[in-house]
Parts: sequence; structure tokens; C-alpha cells
Amino acid sequence: MAELKKTSLYEAHERYGGNIVDFAGWALSVEFEGLTEEHEAVRKAAGLFDVSHMGEVEVKGSQAFDFVQNLITNDASVLEDNQVLYTLMCYPHGGVVDDLLVYKFAKDDILLVINASNIEKDYEWMKKNIGDYDVKLTNVSDNVSQIALQGPAAQKILQKLADTDLSDIGFFRCKRDVNVGGAKCLVSRTGYTGEDGFEIYLENGDATAVWDKVMEAGKEHGIKPVGLGARDTLRFEAALPLYGNELSEDITPLEAGLGFFVKLDKPNFIGKEVLVKQKQEGLKRKIVGFEMEGKGIPRHGYDVFADGKQIGFVTTGYYSPSLKKNIGLAMVDIEYSTLETPIEIKVRKRNVKARVISKKFYTKNYNKNTKTKK
Repeated sequence: MAELKKTSLYEAHERYGGNIVDFAGWALSVEFEGLTEEHEAVRKAAGLFDVSHMGEVEVKGSQAFDFVQNLITNDASVLEDNQVLYTLMCYPHGGVVDDLLVYKFAKDDILLVINASNIEKDYEWMKKNIGDYDVKLTNVSDNVSQIALQGPAAQKILQKLADTDLSDIGFFRCKRDVNVGGAKCLVSRTGYTGEDGFEIYLENGDATAVWDKVMEAGKEHGIKPVGLGARDTLRFEAALPLYGNELSEDITPLEAGLGFFVKLDKPNFIGKEVLVKQKQEGLKRKIVGFEMEGKGIPRHGYDVFADGKQIGFVTTGYYSPSLKKNIGLAMVDIEYSTLETPIEIKVRKRNVKARVISKKFYTKNYNKNTKTKK
């Protein structure tokens, strides 16, 4: 494993018994105790994730805001200081460079959080599109660790260690310089599970101590360390996209069902012209949810059939620990996207019956009722 990159929490992965695998060149745990146990802990109590492999790019300068606005599909003008925005970056042809979070601290001070597998590609894309903007980009990914605490008990656990009232941090808002267990952290009420929770950014040297303190504080609440396996089933049940599955350079945000995060009334952004045209002409394909009716677990890449022909492919498929069903997401031709449409998934060498259902597999339990100080 020497050739794999290691996060600052690698020692904790070993100490907590993680089953370590290669994920996008990083040595990370696919599971600790077991996927189902970890999944259920997040849904019912709390789970702690090492997401230090994620990328962070600082955007600073007098035109930082304008630069980011041109780069992303969503509208950053709605952001107050210390507010967070989910968005996408597109190529001129409308395909997705990446999906990301925008942390706006001020108009001249913005942080972009990007996917681990795309760090170098994204950073090069950003630099390529600086043009005449007065901005300075800094890839600080190697200097930042990130821990995610997710689940209904997340606030109770983290509050034991934080020096600020966490109920002051509203949904998709953040606060800098929060003391968490003796370390100075950026804390945001965000996550990738469909549950309430926080993402904590801190210096590499503080990560292990904070991880251990959170685990100790959460012991009475049933906290568990969570690996990549449950991270994927949790985000999938909440219909949150994964780059390389529901998103890619060959899939537009509209085809992925993420039109809410594409503001076509913005003056401009990269890819806007193509997306406007796609909206006007109508989609030829889109991502749908489906449920297996025959035996078989759908997997990423499996072919989808109907009326004796291939009509698409599975983007994500699992046995859902929460719903106790085999379900999935698939890109299908638009005429087969209506709810209850019968389809077939090719599982190994046989076609298994399935039907199109809503992508809302699981009702998200975000806490949107917190106080927000402006």
C-alpha cells in the first residue's frame, strides 16, 4: 500500500480496524464493523467519516466572486457571508467537470470543495478559466483534513467539544475558527448522507486527536466510524449524485435531474448556451429511480432493457439497508422515464424485471430549523 496516498487519519483507520482499499489513489477504509451496521448507525445515531481525501481550493482577490459565478451553474449571488452552496462546474458542451461546494466567507474570499478523484483536473480547469479575473487560486488540499459527523445525534456529540452554540450554524451555513476539542476548525452544517450533521475542516496535525475525541464523546450515543461502503449507500438512498456515476463529462446536470442547481437566468456561466438549448428542446434521456421486481442486485454499469432493446444503463445500484429492497438509479431514454414503467436490468447473463419509481428513496432528515445569526 506504500504507493497509495494516506490521509492524516490513516493511523486511526488501522487502529479502528478498517478494511483499507484503494479509492482514487487513496488508502481508505471501505468498512470498519460492516456496511449495514455503519449505515444504520448514521440513520439512527451517528457516524464519523474521514473525508480528508476531498479537495479544497482557495479563491481570493477582488474578483473572486465574479470568477466563481462564471465557473458554476448555480447562483452565488444569493449567498450571504458564511453560507454554503451546492453547485456544478460544466464544460462548454454541457457535460460536468465536477460537483462541488462553494463556501463564501466574503466576496473576495471563497473556498471550493471538490471531489478527490478530480482534484488535479478541477484545479487545472479553474486555472484555465481565470482569463482576466483578478483572482489568486491556491490548491490547499494537501494541508487540510476533513471529518464528517453525520446522524441525528451529531449535534449533541459535537456540542460537547465545540466552544460555539452549534444551533447558530444553520443548514448549509458555516463558521470559522470554532474550537473543537482544542483545535481551530471550520465547521459547516453540510454532509452527504441525507441526515443532519457537520463537516469539520482542520489542520492535518489536529485531525487524529479530534477524531478520537469525537469518537469518545459519541460513545454513549452509539457512534461508529464509517467507511466508503456505507458512505455510498447513504448518499444513494438520499438520491445524492456521485461523480463518475450520476455525473460525468458525458452527462449534463439536466439529464442527471439536477436542474434546480442550474440557474439558466444567470447572465452567464460556462456551458450555459448548451444547457439552455437542451432545456428548450427537451431531454432525450434522464436518470430515474427503479426497484427490482425479480431477484438480483443491480450494479453500476449494468445494461437496462425494455421492449427488446437496450434503453440505458445503471448508474448506481444496491440492496438498500434502510428500505430492505434492491433499488437503483439508471440513465434511460426519455420515453421510458415515466413512473411505473416496466424495465429490465441485465444482471450477469439474464434480464431481471424492474420498474421505474421515484428517486426519493429516503426522506432526508436535515435540520433546517436551527438559529441563524446574520
